Amino acid sequence: MIPKPIGGAMVVLLLALFSQAGNDKPRTFIGEIADSQCALNIHSLTRSHQEMLKRKSMGGTSRNCALYCIQYLGGEFVLSSKENVYRLDGQDKVHDFAGEKVKITGILDPKSKTIHVDKIEAVVDQAQ
Repeated sequence: MIPKPIGGAMVVLLLALFSQAGNDKPRTFIGEIADSQCALNIHSLTRSHQEMLKRKSMGGTSRNCALYCIQYLGGEFVLSSKENVYRLDGQDKVHDFAGEKVKITGILDPKSKTIHVDKIEAVVDQAQ
């Protein structure tokens, strides 16, 4: 026989596990592959490459800025999407898309705001 306090705690734990079980389905995220330095306002007031590109010290494109910040300033690739910035666990998978708008399919860990990248592809702007 299980004491009531322990049995109650087990029920709560099982409910928590089952409620989290449905959150591991792949989702689609769209945004820009940026660097954490710019996207998280480490050295950018606009959460973009805008200030760095004006200075021309980080290269003339978003791609060059992101690659510079990662190589020399300790940044990492992130997905910048409107108001959200997501860390990416597949850094090697996203390297070739630095500075580009992409569609990522993956599983989001809501606690760490990290996307476990399954698939990434460039998004072609239809307006051009």
